Amino acid sequence: MDLRQQEKQQERRREEQPERGTGGGGAVSGAAFTEAMSWLVSGVAVVSARRGDGRPSGLLVSSVCSYSADPPSVLVALARTSRTCREITAGPGPDVHFGVHLLARSHAALARTFAGSSGDKFADVLWDWDGTVPRLAGVPVYAKCRAGAVLPHGDHVIVVGEVVGCAVAEDDPLVYFRRRLDWSLGG
Repeated sequence: MDLRQQEKQQERRREEQPERGTGGGGAVSGAAFTEAMSWLVSGVAVVSARRGDGRPSGLLVSSVCSYSADPPSVLVALARTSRTCREITAGPGPDVHFGVHLLARSHAALARTFAGSSGDKFADVLWDWDGTVPRLAGVPVYAKCRAGAVLPHGDHVIVVGEVVGCAVAEDDPLVYFRRRLDWSLGG
């Protein structure tokens, strides 16, 4: 089947499926929105920070992107209820640093650890301090960031981090699609 036939077949399937998720007045349910966004392919990252008691904190995010080249900055969206979000957004501004760790395909188990809500996610993980930032070992991309703008919206907070240090190693990315962490680019 050639590409044109595949596209026509996919279009037919979309037309046959009823539209889901809109209620009266055009409102979209949270479940419908979550389902729609599950179709967005993204990489995943662990965001880490130092807690007030000096221990490391971290969580898995799929909402991370480059934001600016001048100054080098990233944008991350953090659940308001997460301890890591509270540590990054409650600090005294320019002294607050956090880490963004882009994960490799081989890091699915690490991703699941940081997606969970266990008490000490760092207990069985190789890591060290980079100043005040918990830095995971063996990740292909690590960016040390200084917390900048904080934009609360809904159940998340958007944080702009100015990148003050960066390390890159070649590896295949861990890709998140349709609530699965086992997809890979190119097969």
